[in-house]
Amino acid sequence: MALACFKLPEFLVERDYDKCINCRVCERQCGWEVHSYDEEVDKMFADTEKCVGCQRCAVMCPTGALVISPHPGRYREHGNWTQEHLRDAIRQSETGGVVLAGSGNDKDYPVYWDKLLLNASQVTNPSIDPLREPMELRTYLGAKPESIEVRDGKLVSQLPPQVQVETPILFSALSYGAISFQAQEALARAAAELGILYNTGEGGLHHDLYRYRGNTIVQVASGRFGVDPDYLNAARIVEIKIGQGAKPGIGGHLPGEKVVGEVSVTRMIPAGTDAISPAPQHDIYSIEDLSMLIYALKEATNYQKPVSVKIAAVHNVAAIATGMVRAGADIIALDGFRGGTGAAPKIIRDNVGIPIEFALAAVDTRLRQEGIRNRASIIAGGGFRNSADVIKAIALGADAVYIGTAALVAMGCTLCQKCYTGICNWGITTQNPYLAKRLNPEIATERLVNLVTGWSHEIKEMLGGLGVNSIESLRGNRLHLRGIGLTHGELETLGVRMVGQ
Repeated sequence: MALACFKLPEFLVERDYDKCINCRVCERQCGWEVHSYDEEVDKMFADTEKCVGCQRCAVMCPTGALVISPHPGRYREHGNWTQEHLRDAIRQSETGGVVLAGSGNDKDYPVYWDKLLLNASQVTNPSIDPLREPMELRTYLGAKPESIEVRDGKLVSQLPPQVQVETPILFSALSYGAISFQAQEALARAAAELGILYNTGEGGLHHDLYRYRGNTIVQVASGRFGVDPDYLNAARIVEIKIGQGAKPGIGGHLPGEKVVGEVSVTRMIPAGTDAISPAPQHDIYSIEDLSMLIYALKEATNYQKPVSVKIAAVHNVAAIATGMVRAGADIIALDGFRGGTGAAPKIIRDNVGIPIEFALAAVDTRLRQEGIRNRASIIAGGGFRNSADVIKAIALGADAVYIGTAALVAMGCTLCQKCYTGICNWGITTQNPYLAKRLNPEIATERLVNLVTGWSHEIKEMLGGLGVNSIESLRGNRLHLRGIGLTHGELETLGVRMVGQ
């Protein structure tokens, strides 16, 4: 028996009929079928209950006739039951299912990047003008030796494989299937133009993207989708995915309706079947097991590729990270609880894991205390919003950062958080060919390049203000940071002094 819907609409669609010309652009642009045209009255109408607030119709309306805003109708205010708690409970009472959400944690937890301030040089240690002085953002990812030997001006030591990136900003794991081919192609092209890396995620590598092998990180997750020797050897870095910040301890799930055409071919599974990555990797139940997988991947790639291990930021992350390094990982990828995803149970996304700021500081400190920091690079991810977040992460100990949501926003995403449905009016998180073709890879590439270029310029300006001329000189140098509005315990964990000290 169908149950009546008791849930209030989340958004209000307001149309100015003095401006509306019945062009029906809004109708064609909305994959949610919010807008419709009535020929009898020659008028456009909107079904408010279907609106998800993506703003595509308002942006594309040629006359500016549409305004999409939060719906003014609200349930009675309650100190314990927020509007969101009420909506979710009502929704589950109607479906009996798990409430899913895309994007990252949107709760009002403290953002610790905003509670960290940068130092600035003044007189005795003068600042540097990045427009006139060399400023180095290039860094190298991979394990570093304890020492090196140079003879006659030439390096004779055998180095572990190193991957050069021109700026410490990488595109995080966004798998084909979760995002459209157009979106992944744009990420690959932008990475190639910028001299950085993009990550395939756990969905395999489309055959048309093998030409970007010099800028590709490939993932090996529990589902092993698309994994074969050619896939591994097409990478600059091979990444074992154990966990992710948006859903620690939870596996991956791509609904069967998104496993179509080339997605099924790339993932090497039948079309229409759910792509499920189990929560545990069934061949990793100990650090020894992890070491065996790391060296199996190194053997498969002739020891020419660094192997990264990605984990979610959790309370014992520092101890886990030391085990990973001793198991042979060349790179540790840490993903904080603000990390985005295509689909995650809201209850997990909003309540499990810890902020990347604390995880990063704890891991860097522990590795230094054990004298093994040189044996692995650290890539931090999970909600980076701007260049200030990036440079603060470097000062806390990261070698580079992953950006995912910021990259999607650059391509047009408005964080409507409905990625899991497969309906994306911006053509990013959909496999519907009519919707996906809205994303022009050339334009998306240009926007991604502009974003990272702008952030890199700002990082150089901030480095100059610190009196530092190399991003590697800043790595782990927390004396350049000061905390404001933080407790003693928070300052101690971050390894940062209070402002004024």
